[in-house]
Amino acid sequence: MGRRYPLLPTQNNSDSADTSNNSVRQHLIDRSTPDVENSIAGFPSIISGFLRRFTSGVKVDGGSRSEEEEKVYSWLFAVAKSNRDIVYEYVQSTERGLSFAEAEKRLKENGPNTPLEYTFPRWWHLLWNAFFHPFNMILIVLSVASYIACDYLNGCIMLVLVFVSVSLRFYQEFSSSKAAMKLSEYVKCPIKVQRCAGRVVQTELVVQIDQKDIVPGDIIIFEPGDLFPGDVRLLSSKHLVVSQASLTGESETTDKTADIQEDERTPLLDLRNICFMGTHVVSGSGTGLVVSTGSKTYISTIFSAIGKQKPPNDFEKGIRRISYFLVGVMLVVVSIIICTEYLASLDLSESFLFGISVACALTPQMLPLIVNTCLAKGALAMAKDRCVVKSLTAIRDMGSMDILCIDKTGTLTMNHAIMVDYLNGWGTQTEEVLRFAFLNSYFKTDQKYPLDDAILAHVYTNGFRFQPSKWRKAGEIPFDFIRRKVSVILETETSAADRNERFMITKGAVEEVLKVCSYVQSSDNGGVIPISSEERHRIQNLTEELSNEGLRVLGVALKRLVVKSKNKRKEGDDSTELDMEFLGLIIFYDPPKETAKQALWRLAEKGVKAKVLTGDSPALAVKVCKEVGIRTNHVITGPELELLDQETFHQTVQRATVLACLTPSQKLRIVQSLQMVGNHIVGFLGDGVNDSLALDAANVGISVDSGASVTKDLSDIILLEKDLNVLVLGVERGRATFGNTTKYIKLSVIANVGSILSLLIATLFIGFEPLKPRQLLVQNFLYSIGQIAIPWDKMEDDYIKKPQRWSPRDLPMFILWNGPLCTLCDVAALLFIWFYYASDKAASQEFFRSEWFVEGLLMQTLIIHLIRTEKIPFIQAVAAWPVIISTVLISSIAIAIPFTPFGRIMGFVSLPLSYFGFLVVLFVGYFTIGQVIKRIYIHVHKRWL
Repeated sequence: MGRRYPLLPTQNNSDSADTSNNSVRQHLIDRSTPDVENSIAGFPSIISGFLRRFTSGVKVDGGSRSEEEEKVYSWLFAVAKSNRDIVYEYVQSTERGLSFAEAEKRLKENGPNTPLEYTFPRWWHLLWNAFFHPFNMILIVLSVASYIACDYLNGCIMLVLVFVSVSLRFYQEFSSSKAAMKLSEYVKCPIKVQRCAGRVVQTELVVQIDQKDIVPGDIIIFEPGDLFPGDVRLLSSKHLVVSQASLTGESETTDKTADIQEDERTPLLDLRNICFMGTHVVSGSGTGLVVSTGSKTYISTIFSAIGKQKPPNDFEKGIRRISYFLVGVMLVVVSIIICTEYLASLDLSESFLFGISVACALTPQMLPLIVNTCLAKGALAMAKDRCVVKSLTAIRDMGSMDILCIDKTGTLTMNHAIMVDYLNGWGTQTEEVLRFAFLNSYFKTDQKYPLDDAILAHVYTNGFRFQPSKWRKAGEIPFDFIRRKVSVILETETSAADRNERFMITKGAVEEVLKVCSYVQSSDNGGVIPISSEERHRIQNLTEELSNEGLRVLGVALKRLVVKSKNKRKEGDDSTELDMEFLGLIIFYDPPKETAKQALWRLAEKGVKAKVLTGDSPALAVKVCKEVGIRTNHVITGPELELLDQETFHQTVQRATVLACLTPSQKLRIVQSLQMVGNHIVGFLGDGVNDSLALDAANVGISVDSGASVTKDLSDIILLEKDLNVLVLGVERGRATFGNTTKYIKLSVIANVGSILSLLIATLFIGFEPLKPRQLLVQNFLYSIGQIAIPWDKMEDDYIKKPQRWSPRDLPMFILWNGPLCTLCDVAALLFIWFYYASDKAASQEFFRSEWFVEGLLMQTLIIHLIRTEKIPFIQAVAAWPVIISTVLISSIAIAIPFTPFGRIMGFVSLPLSYFGFLVVLFVGYFTIGQVIKRIYIHVHKRWL
């Protein structure tokens, strides 16, 4: 805090406080002010008790605000519609400000002035959550078992996989939990505060303190560029223009004034005497009374849900179910195999080692590596498309995304206004209107707005020559909120008459310009005639029609002033803005991007529906949506949503394509409704602080490089270009990633479970180990290595065209249909070997294991080609070249090992050529029967992967 001066309380102060309590209570009773309990620190207890009645029945439904939001809204509306004296009493402050002692007391009671109270989890909590996962537990147990079985290589591989998986998850969750801390940058600046000090005679001092030390009741002084450190009720203002882009996402500025009392019909962000925490001053100056700080400000309602852990999605739940399933199968099968081996050999150690090997073979060891490789490959591919992926899992979610919620400004539109037309009062294009509008924008100096730049750009780029050098400025009446217009007084020399001709040119809101106009040009000869009520009504209707088309309109008026004596000029003032001639209208438009329509069409082709969530007016949103091809049959506004009950709210959100005039909390509720009620995977594209809630809640949060820092921190994906075509590519990458991940999960579970069941059957049938532990581990290791190429496989076009979701019932049904076929083929090989080759059981064990090793490894290697496509493998569909190379390489190794010295060490023997002829017949039969099962499965379940 700044320099401290003790202030002793006096009798007058205590009397004032008592009077304050009584007057505030009576004021609230008279005006039936809604609940503002706990809105600020030090709120009188008698008021809190009285107002508690107003919150006891608050209910939250689909279209309503939460209880905390309702408190903030009610408090700000109560402050906005009260005069300054009453507001001083509300916050127990004075016109001199707070004393240093009182400010320090309130700071201790409220804590630092930060917009979000959030306790971040300790790093070891996040590490434990990342580590304690069923699949990690399986790998760790099997790694320990592998070390016990002296298979150090396999044990090391599994520990490395655990380390990679835990590290990635820990990093992502740790980064996400800290995102909300970036909010402090919106209020990090020194604030000028008026404090009172003195033991006997109190004097007012202006000190600079840090924003975190601001408390309710402080009087702040602000200038251009200053941030508001809390929600502020204006006390005085001079030409005050404020940017609320951090809350609304819209680039347009807002005019504020202290000389007004609002009513509850005004939308919260349109309150003209309230400035919000996180917004900043564009121009003008003034003073304000801080009425809310910290977590009780409006901006805190936006971020109240940020940082909360999201529930696991369907894919994560599916992985957990797979883990539990494998654990169950492992316990049953391994127990049976260990018991069978022990009864046959009476060697407990050897039986235990073989059981561990079977358990290792049952586990899809490469699952973490395959999943993360698929995601990393997708991230690298998107990086080439100028798209930064922060959360790898977001790529997979993009493949499942079926609804994309987008903000209009800067996404569908260029986010800057261009001038498109200039019309006189009769709707005819007239150059005179443009000429005087240009002169107004050229010579005004108080504040240049984007619309002024649009007028100047239109004149310069279209070759108009209005020669501003022949004019000179004689005066200016700056823009202010009450007048909502700006006037410049220009003069030019007329040498022939030695006279000075002067014009006043006014430009501003059409309704305000019309108020000061008494004349308008006639429709026939261009002469000036008195303006009638019918003419005013016609011009207003024309303006309304243009506004309904999503255009922004300004009015232009002119008044000719003649001053005979150069020495007795009278500068223009407010009274001069009378009896003017209405010239016409200047029309602006924020055009849609050329690429938006094509991108939305491509997304629709891929099953992704677009919904526009914007804070703009419905008319403007509808116009833009029509131009980019979004259907506008169902349009709803935020205020209309507030009136709906929960069920109707959800139904309306599912149906609507354009949702306008939305607050940040309404965007959040819409996203949550789509997720929970509609069971959609929702992506949200936004770049303003007002989008942060929805970005955090969406399955895929997408921001742009030019967006607010907090939105980039909360987003999963950051676009380096505001181009929806990048998202189309992201959707394609996401679906390919999802497909390859699903492909590996299904084939690995089927192959592993099928081979383990075959081992169980073989163990029970032949009475000895079908494979030695080291042979089984080598087979499993080679198979796992061969699957590393799966992330580089391609997906079919039909698969990419539709959103892909993980179904809880999909994997069990897939296993029941396809798993028995693998076991059936293994059993066929077992019977062929046993009855065709085994003449002497004791001598044939090595021969049997050699043949079983080759057949099992080839089966697990080739199954990828049956699983990866709906079509006939090798005929209608061929895998990507990395998968082909991997298949050929592992198959060659499988066939060659029994003939090599390494095979001799492993206990294998050479195999006859007739056996390989049998394998050809076996696998042709396997693929034939597998294709028949595949077609029946697709016919029943309407999908394959």
